[in-house]
Amino acid sequence: MAREKRPQYHHNYKAGAINSLLRVSSMISNAKIILILDCDMYSNHSQSMRDALCFFMDEEKGQEIAFVQFPQNFENISKDDLYGNAIAVVMEVELHGADGYGGPLFIGTCCFHRRDALCGKKFSGEYKIDWSDQNERKVLKANLHELEIESKALARCTYEENTLWGKEIGAIYGCLVEDVITGLWIQLQGWKSVYYNPPRKAFFGIAPTTLLHTLVQQKRWAEGDLQILFSKYRPTCYGHGKISLGLLMGYWHYNYLAITCLPTLYYSIIPSLCLLKGIPLFPKMSSSWFIPFAYVILGESTSSLIEGLIFGGTIQGWWNGLRMWLYMRISSYLFALIDIVLKFFGLSDSSFIVTTKIIKDEVSQRYKKEVMEFGTSSPFFTVLATLALLNLFCLLATLKELVLGEGGLAGEKMVLQVLLCGFLVLINFPIYHGLFLRKDKGRLPSSNTIKSIALALSACILFKILN
Repeated sequence: MAREKRPQYHHNYKAGAINSLLRVSSMISNAKIILILDCDMYSNHSQSMRDALCFFMDEEKGQEIAFVQFPQNFENISKDDLYGNAIAVVMEVELHGADGYGGPLFIGTCCFHRRDALCGKKFSGEYKIDWSDQNERKVLKANLHELEIESKALARCTYEENTLWGKEIGAIYGCLVEDVITGLWIQLQGWKSVYYNPPRKAFFGIAPTTLLHTLVQQKRWAEGDLQILFSKYRPTCYGHGKISLGLLMGYWHYNYLAITCLPTLYYSIIPSLCLLKGIPLFPKMSSSWFIPFAYVILGESTSSLIEGLIFGGTIQGWWNGLRMWLYMRISSYLFALIDIVLKFFGLSDSSFIVTTKIIKDEVSQRYKKEVMEFGTSSPFFTVLATLALLNLFCLLATLKELVLGEGGLAGEKMVLQVLLCGFLVLINFPIYHGLFLRKDKGRLPSSNTIKSIALALSACILFKILN
């Protein structure tokens, strides 16, 4: 279906397309169950529909289920998942956990929906569907000419004016993560959801194959999740008493992701700069207060490694995941937070950016070899390269003082800071490679290199000369 679009009417992106399809399909079959699938995904299991119906038709709990969410899987993930796009922890752990508290969130694809729930109907104990009704199996309109005329009217860009479409009916508008806010709205109407992860993957799609596309996608998700907190559908107020506390906390986890850029930036900048002046920020190794820091560092690293290996990952894949965890927080989440603040003061408008999945052959070849792709100038890369170089300069200056015995670093008091700075340097090796060693078109552009070196050196010099 191609819906009507005009410049003076907002088409509301994917949510608008879903709502148009809801109306038009109601004239064709008015089917009780609807599959929502992204255009770059395909079915990998012919029995997935039957599996979903088993939940909807369950005699005890089936009537209260609004949607059955399948995991989102990708067929083009590299061996060591260079950009962390498999999101295995979300698909294999977090959504299963949400399922135990009333149902997972709607992730926008690979999901079977009950039409009544998606169209805004509230759940009640009296709700019941007669699956054996023969009339429901008939096509509502047999005359194709009449069907075409009526469908065109339903797909017009003016149809939704002064209606509840996008507010209380259909996919919800006004948020960059229209899928999450739509699923939340459905659950707030009393419905439940189910997460089903069968042994054979039901659907496959295409993941981003460049660093920039991945970071831009993550920015949109983080910004959209934070937008929900400022909408009338925010879980904190609107969800109180309507969904379980566990599920409420699950939504909070995603809503506040953008804000995690602040502590991550602090630990990526301040401890390294303090090395330049010999200022200790962490307990020395002989102190009992060193134990909690060591426990958190080792415990988190070990648990995430074991988690990754259990779900079929590799040690290199775990290392790549750590790198992307850092990159997303110091770039994607940072820009998401800045955009939200600017929008709050009326200085910016959020825009829906579709993630590009078409790539050139040479980019594809580098992706297969798991060589990180830069290739273009971007504020994302300026931030990443600046912080990578800042930590490199701080570590080199610290090692120089240790070797030459200058400055008198406070020995064991600085161990954690040196280790943290060393870790940040080690994990940023692809950036140093892209800045100084690579000659292909996927390297970091000279403009990014010059700006990043200037910014990093300026920060180090200014901090060093400050009293």
